[in-house]
Amino acid sequence: QKMAQADIDEGLYSRQLYVIDHDAMRRMGKADVLIAGMRGLGVEIAKNVILAGVRSVTIQDEGVVQWRDLSSQFYLKEADLGQNRALCSEKQLSSLNVYVRVSAWTNKLDEDFLSKFQVVVLTNSPLEEQLRVGAFCHSNNIKFIVADTRGLCGQLFCDFGESFEVRDTNGETPVSAMIAHISKDNPGIVTCTDEESHEFTDGMFVNFSEIQGMTELNSYVAMQINSYSFSICDTSNFSEYVKGGVVTEKPLNVALDEAIRDPGLVEMTDYGKTQRHLSLHLAFQALHRFTQKYSRAPHPRAQADAEELVTITKELCKDAKFDELDEDAVRQLSLVASGDLAPVSAFIGGLAAQEVVKACSGKFTPLRQWLYFDALECLPQENDGVLSEDACAPRESRYDGQISVFGSAFQDKLKKQNYFLVGAGAIGCELLKNFALIGLGAGEGGNITVTDMDSIERSNLNRQFLFHSKDIGRLKSEVAAESVKEMNPYMNITAHQNRVCPETEEVYTHSFYSNLDGVAAALDNVDARVYLDQCCVRNKKPMLEGGTLGSKGHTLVVVPHLTESYGPSTSGGQKAIPICTLKNFPHRIEHTLQWARDQFEGLFKQTFNQLIAVEILEGVYRILGEEWPQNWADCVSWARRQWETLYNNQIKQLLHCFPRDQVTQRPVYTPVTVCNLEGIITTTHMDFIVAAANLYGQIYGITGSRNRADIQSILQGVKVPEFTPKSSVKIAVTDQDCFYQMLFFILVFQDDDSNFHMDYIVATSNLRAENYNIPTADRHKSKLIAGRIIPAIATTTAAIAGLMCLELYKLVQGHQKITSYRNAYINLATQYFVLSQPCVAPTYTVSDEATHLSPSNMPLSE
Repeated sequence: QKMAQADIDEGLYSRQLYVIDHDAMRRMGKADVLIAGMRGLGVEIAKNVILAGVRSVTIQDEGVVQWRDLSSQFYLKEADLGQNRALCSEKQLSSLNVYVRVSAWTNKLDEDFLSKFQVVVLTNSPLEEQLRVGAFCHSNNIKFIVADTRGLCGQLFCDFGESFEVRDTNGETPVSAMIAHISKDNPGIVTCTDEESHEFTDGMFVNFSEIQGMTELNSYVAMQINSYSFSICDTSNFSEYVKGGVVTEKPLNVALDEAIRDPGLVEMTDYGKTQRHLSLHLAFQALHRFTQKYSRAPHPRAQADAEELVTITKELCKDAKFDELDEDAVRQLSLVASGDLAPVSAFIGGLAAQEVVKACSGKFTPLRQWLYFDALECLPQENDGVLSEDACAPRESRYDGQISVFGSAFQDKLKKQNYFLVGAGAIGCELLKNFALIGLGAGEGGNITVTDMDSIERSNLNRQFLFHSKDIGRLKSEVAAESVKEMNPYMNITAHQNRVCPETEEVYTHSFYSNLDGVAAALDNVDARVYLDQCCVRNKKPMLEGGTLGSKGHTLVVVPHLTESYGPSTSGGQKAIPICTLKNFPHRIEHTLQWARDQFEGLFKQTFNQLIAVEILEGVYRILGEEWPQNWADCVSWARRQWETLYNNQIKQLLHCFPRDQVTQRPVYTPVTVCNLEGIITTTHMDFIVAAANLYGQIYGITGSRNRADIQSILQGVKVPEFTPKSSVKIAVTDQDCFYQMLFFILVFQDDDSNFHMDYIVATSNLRAENYNIPTADRHKSKLIAGRIIPAIATTTAAIAGLMCLELYKLVQGHQKITSYRNAYINLATQYFVLSQPCVAPTYTVSDEATHLSPSNMPLSE
């Protein structure tokens, strides 16, 4: 029984909501999606779409489970052989999200059935069915997606119809900057503050607000940064333009039968393979003709079938007037076309699911309109010999779909691998799923060691699909290990709960690393990646690394003595906010939120340790001595006095030292409002009092309350001391003489809606924003900034894990040509892909001998 969702469950979708906003999520919650075909690709798409949170997903398949399906379909078992694929998958898919209705359909796709859906996805389907269903969907305003994988190659097509509207092209936060000066000139020159460089580019449109003096700029709805414009059609005979209007980006979508004849609609996933992808556009059509002619796909490693596919493709080239066919790519496609690989399904499935999200929500730019992907460089290199038909023939094995591409000897090698996976979060779960499907460490002598010290939280369930509600509170590594054992009972896996850091080097010793074949990093911070990279360099072990940030993701492969390593951290991550800006002169909501969090945690920003120690001692004395509360009323009284100090007294003191009209050496953003609680108490005022009083009471074991009427009654009797600004107080303008004071709480910030932590930070930040006339932020945005939350969505995670495992194939085979490997950067919001060759490991001369040193092991000086 599925739960009714009155509005968005922010506890479940918290990380995804920072990728797809509330309005887009609400639109998704009204969408019914059909996914046809429940082999590996279909179930990957279904899993990601269900996690994303549409209203319903219907899975359709008329076929039954075969041995080759187990190579990529993670919800099928050997006991399911001969049974319908959709029915076997329905229960486990349904368990992924309590808000999404999941049902199975085992009949054909007729028009009455198709008309029930807003989005239709076909996977691994014949071209005739694609054309029939595509034409119906295009004429009935149903978004239509085709996804297909053939061994190491993949295909994706989207047609969202002629009326589809993109509401947000890329999901990026608009660029903004504080103004220091605007010249009165033609053109006017805008100078931004000297503490930050602006990120505006030519052609951007901008709004101005809060300008004093040159107030005319505030009335402009939008202004272009430079004078460039664009042209359209001949309008000389049109009616006279009067005013108004909006120009909005509109994607061009044509139906499949027309798009299939237009190679200009092919998006590139690897710009080094442009001609190959155009060749694959025709080769995939040739595959459909081959299947129709022979009632089968090309046999694995069958040279005669490969030549036949080349012949058919050449015929299509004549009709398309395409004379740059990559015949070798067509042959290789034929040799692997019967394969079914989990990493390729993960990558194409992640992309296809993101297109479903776009179709349902209007969020991000849809694919226009074809995409091809291949990883043919994963095949054995020339000196490894040629695979035979016999080596790739089916064996009634769960790995048949993989053996048909790489052969049985490679499968045996995979089973014997020993790998160390660090992290069992979102990417870790996806990697473990792929490891189970490809059989990594699933044989005698093989093993996967996975370590993660975290426990499962509810927000994890939206993208870490190995976990379910019943697992909340359990250790991630243990549950993940159990889950993949269910997918592949032959897996050898050991779960640890250790952090990989200098303190655990007695566990992860040189001997431990010596027994490994490689390491996979699924970490969420740079420092941990740097340390793990150093361990791999020191022990000469390859490392696979990947990360995501919303719709963006990257992969990195490190091969000892061949590629550059991850190297030392070159960036401090989040840009540091100057202390004086935080303490006295904020001008962005990020500044007030950081100030609020620092108030909460009692963090110091100064560098003189002795002064820090003195302030700590003074703070402890103050708490233990003068301000020890005896009851709940004392806590409320204390909160009221803190409010007066922070939002009235300190602001009066600042204005006394820096009058609004004072000129200084640099822009100083003096506050415009002194808050007063003697009159009307707003919701934000009371939010602060409630949160601060309850938190203060927690420290002293005093039971608090959320009853605002009672709190209001207590406030009536609180006496607030008079405050007079002092001329002797020095307020710093620069960081050199700016110290930040510790405040009251000996608590550790936790992102939990029930503990008043976030209540306090939101209220504290927004009250300070009111002091400085800064636009306030709602709770959702405040959580993102103050909680330092990393936006995440299952689609990107799946795609990144797929790319990492394609590099794993190369590492296990022992590829020694750097041209074989790929690092990747992708953005699924805009279908932007950069797959590039890794940098070569630096070479140095030591005693007249060339030596390879990775960046993390390079000498600090000569």
